[in-house]
Amino acid sequence: MENNIQRKALGKGLEELFNSEPLDFSKVEEKIVQSTPKDEIKMIKLSELRSNPYQPRKIFKEEALEELASSIKEHGVFQPIIVKPSIKGYEIIAGERRVKASTMAGLKEIPAIIREFNDEEMMEIALLENLQRENLTSIEEANAYKKLCVALNLTQEQLAKRVGKSRSYITNTIGLLNLPKETQNLINENKISMGHAKILSKLEDPYQIKELTDKIITDEISVRELEEITSSAHDFKRKNSINIPKQKKENAYSYLEETLSEKLGTKVKIKNKKIEITFTNSNDLNRLLEIMHLDK
Repeated sequence: MENNIQRKALGKGLEELFNSEPLDFSKVEEKIVQSTPKDEIKMIKLSELRSNPYQPRKIFKEEALEELASSIKEHGVFQPIIVKPSIKGYEIIAGERRVKASTMAGLKEIPAIIREFNDEEMMEIALLENLQRENLTSIEEANAYKKLCVALNLTQEQLAKRVGKSRSYITNTIGLLNLPKETQNLINENKISMGHAKILSKLEDPYQIKELTDKIITDEISVRELEEITSSAHDFKRKNSINIPKQKKENAYSYLEETLSEKLGTKVKIKNKKIEITFTNSNDLNRLLEIMHLDK
């Protein structure tokens, strides 16, 4: 490691970004890149890099990495990664996909910006980057939201406003962490949909949850059928902490609004024969377009 590396902490600038509304990782990364003179962007050996220990993303899609690797072979790495010096080499703060793709492309070095970050800042950046740039599984997303609430001392309602989601979406997603690990694994494997999982997470009895989980898979019951089963029978006890006591507005499209909100991960309103879909920034809009297969 070079001794003359100038180590900077973003300090107050990072704190201000995390205390602003809404949370937007692109602004954090953009501020770091724009405030860094070109002569401070260093070429670092890929062999000296290791993953951010707070990185919530455990699985990277091979096909997407291969596409990025192909682009890097042809054009190089345009955006420098951001790293933190460690005892041996560096820890990746932002840009792990670029690192993996560069390794696949056969590169030995990668452009990097070196900054000092404490453990809390490392966790916040890793969580925020993944929430806004990666298609996390519902369980990974739930863990990220829970950690952000703790790290930034936010209520679920405050977090919902900061990340541009509805409060019920945040509540229902974090509620998935109360499900048995076996059910969580099936959600990660996409064998149980978010709609099914949301209903299961409202139930108290783990045995009943397992029975219903098996029924979802073997009998292929729909979300509406599962809702009818659990709401019509008296022996299904629901968790008060998950229920939303607010009175629902009378709207013929309420069920469809809720279904679309859960599918798209954002607030959806249907009124006057129009569908209104909320998004927070260009990255979020691109995410929605991908879900709706309109990104071609």
